[in-house]
Amino acid sequence: MASLILALDQGTTSSRTLLFDLNSFHAATSLASAQQEFPQYYPSPGWVEHNPMEIWESQYTSLQEAISKAKKTAQDIAAIGIANQRETTLLWERDTGVPLAPAIVWQDRRTAEYCATLRDQGLEPEITERTGLLLDPYFSATKLAWLLDHVPDARKRAQRGELCFGTVDSWLVWKLTQGRHHVTDLTNASRTLLLNIDTGAWDERLLKIFDIPLECLPRVISSWSEASIQAKINGVEIPITGVAGDQQAALFGQACLEPGMAKNTYGTGCFMLMHTGDKPQRSAHRLLTTLACSTQPLQYALEGSVFVGGAVVQWLRDGLGFIQHASEIEALATSVQDHGGVYVVPAFTGLGSPHWDPFARGSMVGITRGTTRGHIARAALEAIAFQSAELLLAMSQDASQGLNELRVDGGASRNNFLMQFQADLLGVPVLRPIMTETTALGAAYLAGLGIGFWNSPKEIAKSWQIERIFEPHMTRDYAGQRMHEWSRALERSRNWITL
Repeated sequence: MASLILALDQGTTSSRTLLFDLNSFHAATSLASAQQEFPQYYPSPGWVEHNPMEIWESQYTSLQEAISKAKKTAQDIAAIGIANQRETTLLWERDTGVPLAPAIVWQDRRTAEYCATLRDQGLEPEITERTGLLLDPYFSATKLAWLLDHVPDARKRAQRGELCFGTVDSWLVWKLTQGRHHVTDLTNASRTLLLNIDTGAWDERLLKIFDIPLECLPRVISSWSEASIQAKINGVEIPITGVAGDQQAALFGQACLEPGMAKNTYGTGCFMLMHTGDKPQRSAHRLLTTLACSTQPLQYALEGSVFVGGAVVQWLRDGLGFIQHASEIEALATSVQDHGGVYVVPAFTGLGSPHWDPFARGSMVGITRGTTRGHIARAALEAIAFQSAELLLAMSQDASQGLNELRVDGGASRNNFLMQFQADLLGVPVLRPIMTETTALGAAYLAGLGIGFWNSPKEIAKSWQIERIFEPHMTRDYAGQRMHEWSRALERSRNWITL
């Protein structure tokens, strides 16, 4: 009997596949995994592109490799779950499945002027109210409008229903089902600037603002569903029963299923999401309101992002030569007893949530003759925690709900010093799970729900396991003092031009 879940984790620079055995989910490990990298392209300043076929081929290659490593066959797979990079925009022919242009990646900034024009027209408040998002090139709508304007005859063909728009989830489902299904899930749809987050449906007013034909949009489906969408792998029909954007998948994989539960992913940047229940919480701090994994009723989350998280460690390694390997940073940081009054603000590309300041620049303050490499390394790690603490404070204020714990994942979550300092700043326990591949795990959970392995999301919480809990030790007065000193250093980064 088929008992495996195939979890596809399609990212910005690589495609991964993990196989989970439904009979041993309690082990918190995957049966096998495989990863294939693929290139990004930078044809002009600020442009970032992918080849849609390279996305597909890398994902399918990793899929086959994972099955082979596990010494299994397609017949052993009960269901497929998909998690994917969000906002990246593709356009292809409905009849042939041939892409009409390179995929425009979420990082691409080519539509910044278009966004500014819409903002000058006073449209951002209405767009934000309907979508929960900001008017920014980050999201899909302006990318799709650009493609329809620059690919010959694309807009007319889209109006005739000859073209398909999709984010990466739509593209993978299309390819896996050999063109039989053109769909997107609620979480990915909520990142397009075209979905009304109150109704969970495409919004006619937004389609008019961005001049997008409804005929090219995918059908919106729940994040998990019954086995009506069938992939074909090695001649075997396998249901796709779970789909979600990567950060929402990670929230689900961390079993943050109740209002007030939050997770933070410590990667190159940091992505923090807090579950807010079945009513959207509009942010007073320029955080994003987004859909969490759900069917009906819709579930919501607040989201914020730190532009430079673990990347500050890469800077110490590659830019300053402080270390040879990222794993050495913790030992260097703990070689001194404290931060020595040093604060590093890694605003190398501006500041993300809740500041959204593109003009801020990195700074280092508090240096004395006694400052050492260890003090700078410690301050750099502390900066990751300071930025995340700011995000969580803003989220708690928006949601009018205190935090009881923070669940963490991502590469930098393995750094014990960083996790302890994060707990100290927040004053709540930081929980690190055994399984830190939470994006793929979330996709697997969704797929298992779709085939009825779990009857409800609440049952999933029983499968989530803690590897370590970091309890706060710092007094609240001292934590407040440190946050105040951080805010003063932050202001110097934001006002560096006028100093």
